[in-house]
Amino acid sequence: MRLIPSIAALSPLLVLLGSCVGPAQRAPAPAPTPTPRPGPTTQPIAPVSPAPVATEWHNRPTTPGTWTYRTEPTGSVASFGPAATTPQLAFRCDRATSRIVIMRMGTGQGAMTLRTSYGAVLWPTTSVAAPQPQVQAVRAASDVTLDQIAYSRGKFAVEVQGLAPLILPAWAEVARVIEDCRG
Repeated sequence: MRLIPSIAALSPLLVLLGSCVGPAQRAPAPAPTPTPRPGPTTQPIAPVSPAPVATEWHNRPTTPGTWTYRTEPTGSVASFGPAATTPQLAFRCDRATSRIVIMRMGTGQGAMTLRTSYGAVLWPTTSVAAPQPQVQAVRAASDVTLDQIAYSRGKFAVEVQGLAPLILPAWAEVARVIEDCRG
């Protein structure tokens, strides 16, 4: 009896044995070459400039403060400021003459410019020294611009040369003073 098989008999097994080999080994990927980083520069870095201030009045934020309303024996007053005791602007109704006085506190000069979503108007002013310095514009209660202030889209602006412009919310207090003067 023969224990050694012939090569012819083993050839199918050798073919199968060759198919059991795993895939060929790939060559390793080359290592990435480090990118040189630039060293410190001798030029100073320019400071970051702040965002530009909006030039259009309706794009600027409103002036900090709130409106207050009060009645007086001669009419009513709507005042705006950081506190009720320190107004920056006031609308005062004089019922006897049906006139509204717009008072911008501070020392300014020239005409008062009022800007609303309807447009801008210039009103002549007078300067008053007592009880505190202020610039006043006096208008008839029937002036259409007063309606434009009351119904401006969200805010309106008051500008007087020599004083910081005020961007004010168009709240009900101003409309109430206008209606008090007309009624």
